[in-house]
Amino acid sequence: MSSIPKIKNDHAPVINFPKLAYKKNQLFNDLKNKKENMAVVGLGYVGLPLAVHMASKFKVIGYDVNADKVMQLMQHKDPCEELHSSEFKNKDIAFTVNEKILKDAKFYIVAVPTPINELKKPNLTPLKSATATIAKYLKKGDCVVFESTVFPGCTEEVCVPILERISRLKFNKDFTVGYSPERINPGDTKHTFTKIKKIVSGSTDESLELIANVYEAVVEAGVHKAPEIKVAESAKVVENIQRDVNIGLMNELSQIFGTLNINTKDVLEAAGTKWNFHNYYPGLVGGHCIGVDPYYLIEKAKENKYTPMLLEQVREVNEGMIGYIALQLERQFFNKRFLSKEVSVLVKGITFKENVNDIRNSKTAELCLELQKRGYRVVVQDYMANPEEVKRRYGLEIVENTSEEFDAIILAVDHEDYRHLAHYDYLKNGTKDTIIYDIKGDKKDRFPKEVYMSL
Repeated sequence: MSSIPKIKNDHAPVINFPKLAYKKNQLFNDLKNKKENMAVVGLGYVGLPLAVHMASKFKVIGYDVNADKVMQLMQHKDPCEELHSSEFKNKDIAFTVNEKILKDAKFYIVAVPTPINELKKPNLTPLKSATATIAKYLKKGDCVVFESTVFPGCTEEVCVPILERISRLKFNKDFTVGYSPERINPGDTKHTFTKIKKIVSGSTDESLELIANVYEAVVEAGVHKAPEIKVAESAKVVENIQRDVNIGLMNELSQIFGTLNINTKDVLEAAGTKWNFHNYYPGLVGGHCIGVDPYYLIEKAKENKYTPMLLEQVREVNEGMIGYIALQLERQFFNKRFLSKEVSVLVKGITFKENVNDIRNSKTAELCLELQKRGYRVVVQDYMANPEEVKRRYGLEIVENTSEEFDAIILAVDHEDYRHLAHYDYLKNGTKDTIIYDIKGDKKDRFPKEVYMSL
């Protein structure tokens, strides 16, 4: 019996069968039903709010290497003072310093710092260490999401090889990764974690859906699915670079207007009456985001043989504001003949921004050190900052109260209390000749024109 020849039909429709839905969504369902655990690695300004919010829907392991911090968290105390103790209640979260507990997780979120070193180069040590820790306990079917701000390509070029090497698992076969940049604004009670749209990305279509589903479960504002991980990484860097560039422009304008004896705030208020004017103001650019993240893209650009001249010049302008303010004050001291005696300066606020206790990369602290280097006696007040941490990091003493009269008072960080007490402090700690340097520049109507200075 002869075999029947197969007939080739070039016009037959091609049927693309959908992938089995249960395979794609099984891990999310297990997380949602608390059959599997989620782990958040790094419990700082970013990781802790993230972990607590996730714990309203999922079973969460909150891991950090800082034992003192974890002890406070177990008592429902946030060392960063961003979360109230009531926000820990009814949350399915276990805080730990025991890394072995990470083996019980299937979905990991990494939220550790990504600082720069003394040469302004990216310091990936905390990120690499956290990734290596997770890799020890990585299992088939696991997903690792990174939130730390990095340069484009870092997740796949730096983190994935660490995961593969230590776990001996294959990327996108045995495990997947994603990137969802943190967007939390410390001290901002309006734009909180659940109210900021979350950018998500994944190394596969399935992991993207998984990650999107996880974040959509807790983020009221929803998610934006980036087409690839590099896009999500780039978006985060660009968010902060845009602010850095615009503040840099304002800082340069303030220096120009300073030579022309024109008040910068007055100029910006007038220009701001046009509907499409962008409201940015001069100031010190510190902290662990705007003053740091541009260097990640600068370094990556140079690796690819491109010199980002604008970004470098903006960084130079913003970093130079410390010397500019010190020089402005020195000129006023000279004009008032203060230099014939020891000049005393009271600095109000040393955290990197208002209404937070974080002193990392504080430009006000650097300004204090610059003034000390020029021979002035500097007294610092800040009810938000931890005195021991300020002493350890910068060698500066925090004074709670003083009745001393100073030659200059710098209104450096606009904490809530300082906004209302600015004139009181002037009367308490100043004389009719005391110079008031208002860095934010919005209190000129409270002080005599003869002693008032601002950017």
